[in-house]
Amino acid sequence: MALTQTEFETLLADATKRIEGDITWQHDEDHSPCLDFRTEVLSNSGWPLFVRGSFNPLIPAVTFALILKTEGRVYALDLGKDHHNPKCDRVGERHKHRWTEAFRDKEAYVPEDITASATEPSEVWAQFCTEAGIHHEGRMLAPPTQTGELFL
Repeated sequence: MALTQTEFETLLADATKRIEGDITWQHDEDHSPCLDFRTEVLSNSGWPLFVRGSFNPLIPAVTFALILKTEGRVYALDLGKDHHNPKCDRVGERHKHRWTEAFRDKEAYVPEDITASATEPSEVWAQFCTEAGIHHEGRMLAPPTQTGELFL
């Protein structure tokens, strides 16, 4: 059964969403310049959630996506990547996706509450967690530096 708008709003408003432990960036398995992580999101309500993050220091670009295992991505923040909405309007390189029954996660808007730069993934993470109502009981470790072997 598809996620309703009311269920999504309840999920997003759930103040018990939390991530336990530190988050460590990993090098992309395809040897691209991207770094990524995946971490479970716990809640008293038992929502089957996780967050996937990616960071490309060369562009720079960062994405944090809240994913409901039964539906896919329901909420996300992208910095450094342009987006084209279903109704043909473009939003800038700083945009959020918020699930709706009409467009699922395909429509984006420009957020006013994200002020950190894509070159500062830890600061972006803190702002994302605040807005998404996720309490991170740990810290996000700095991304590892890239080596000169990216294109070998």
